[in-house]
Amino acid sequence: MKHYFSKKVRLVLLLSVVLAAAVLITSNLTGLSVPDLFVKGVLTPLRAGANALTEQAEQLYSYVFRYEALAAENESLRAQLAKMEENNRKADSLAAENQRLRQLLELKDSNPSYKMVDAHVIGSGGVDWSSLLTIDRGQRSGIEAGMVAITANGEVVGLVIEAGINYAVVKTVLDSSLEISATIASSGYNGMVQGAYTTGHADMLRMDYLPTGAVIRNRDQVVTAGSTLYPRDLILGYVVDAAFDDTGVAKYAILEPAADFGSLKQLFILTQYEAG
Repeated sequence: MKHYFSKKVRLVLLLSVVLAAAVLITSNLTGLSVPDLFVKGVLTPLRAGANALTEQAEQLYSYVFRYEALAAENESLRAQLAKMEENNRKADSLAAENQRLRQLLELKDSNPSYKMVDAHVIGSGGVDWSSLLTIDRGQRSGIEAGMVAITANGEVVGLVIEAGINYAVVKTVLDSSLEISATIASSGYNGMVQGAYTTGHADMLRMDYLPTGAVIRNRDQVVTAGSTLYPRDLILGYVVDAAFDDTGVAKYAILEPAADFGSLKQLFILTQYEAG
């Protein structure tokens, strides 16, 4: 007898018969038709996969949306912080300006003969013991060489040595070539003040020719004694040290300048005053 089917074909037919029988039995037991069983058997896994993909897509969308919302909120907070910092800077600037104006008003009230021109520092420099400031006012504002530069609080900055049409150069008290007749306010001892760079005290002042028996105290205030260039009682600095000079006959004092040169932005040129 001939074999009309190969072993593989017979195996496939056998499996088909078994599968058909299983489907029929399952249909009878569940009450579902064969097409229903097919739909559930084939489409359910596909639906589960689709649902899983949908859930992942929704999660991804939610993450992206929340990320964008957080980024926008972060940018808004940054803008608010920058605005607050700007307002604080403006408030600090206004407070400092108000303080300068109050000090200037007090200075004018105490010295009604003073006539002053306000100016801003636009440059600084100098070599070795020389210290120079350039300001934004000059001859057009009535400024001339030989006029005193002070702060709003009456602290000596220096002396105008050059005046252009719209600028001027101020040699500061830190320059050792600038000598100023001075007095220790509390005791009345007189001496000469100049920059102390050449004596090893950079950014300080030195008061020479003090009497041998002078009693000098720490933080004693030193003021101008009055001259053709400097009116009386402008503040030069404060004593931080004292000793005998090389001769052993006279004393000297080291002073901390009253003017804060590290933060000096505005100053006033004393264009006129009446000697006391």
